[in-house]
Amino acid sequence: MTGDWQIDNLLAFILGIALLPLVLTLTSHLGLYTIVREREAQVFTLFGKVLGTLDEPGIRFPILQFGLKALLVPLFGDMQRVDTRLRQNYLRDQMVNSGEGTPMGVGIWYEMQVNDPVAYLFTNANPEGSLEANVSSATISTLSNLEMDKMLEDRHQLSQQVRHSVSPLSEKWGYRLGSVYIRKVAFTDRQMVDNITEKVVKRLVQVTSAMKQDGENRVGLIKSQTAYKVSQKMAEAGAARPAVVGDALNAIARQDPEVLEAVLDVLETERLIASGAPVELVPPETRVLVSLGEADGMAKGSRWSGSGGDDGRG
Repeated sequence: MTGDWQIDNLLAFILGIALLPLVLTLTSHLGLYTIVREREAQVFTLFGKVLGTLDEPGIRFPILQFGLKALLVPLFGDMQRVDTRLRQNYLRDQMVNSGEGTPMGVGIWYEMQVNDPVAYLFTNANPEGSLEANVSSATISTLSNLEMDKMLEDRHQLSQQVRHSVSPLSEKWGYRLGSVYIRKVAFTDRQMVDNITEKVVKRLVQVTSAMKQDGENRVGLIKSQTAYKVSQKMAEAGAARPAVVGDALNAIARQDPEVLEAVLDVLETERLIASGAPVELVPPETRVLVSLGEADGMAKGSRWSGSGGDDGRG
């Protein structure tokens, strides 16, 4: 008996496991419960009218939310799933004309998310296509006839203008428009692109040359200022040297005049050696100057006697 009871329990357990998915599927189709996924909304309709919406993730029981009417939904109504995740889209090559008449292609990126599942399902038959067309037309109307510089430089401000012009209408369709950004502004004419590239290259060369010349001028100015300051300091040092030397000599003269005389002799000798002039040394016993003086006197006497003889003969 015990063995038969265990076999019956095992068969009942296996049968229960096998029938559990079938029971869950049947109860789900009968509308007794439903599973709401993350970032998802379920819209229930009955007899062509909206019964309600479930957007909290997890296992939900419609009968607790909508009452006994929820049991009639599988027979006379419908349940539609709406994806509420944040989605992104990118529109390429939206053709606009600048204020100068230049044709340009604009790429715009935007985010969108369903915030009203009922309006998303029943207000517009094609809300995604309508939102894309609305973003495209808003971009063209906002950027057309603008100056090229503004179109290229103020893309953040222009993106905000596009978002503000699209948001009110998109909310009526159940969409919440997220970030909008103009990612690309391109020229469609190849020749114009080549001309602009050439101008940019020339401008870069000019700017580089100007920067180089400015750097050289600054370096020259720094060098001249440095040379001026160095020469000024050298002149101040040269002007202070005689005063320092004079004070030192005066101090030596007050203490020992003989030392001063020796110092002066040394300085005079150093100046003579530095001048490179020839120096002739004469022994102290030699009377060279006296001999030169006597020879000079004799020469003068002969000249005077010669002139007197001429007068006598005359």
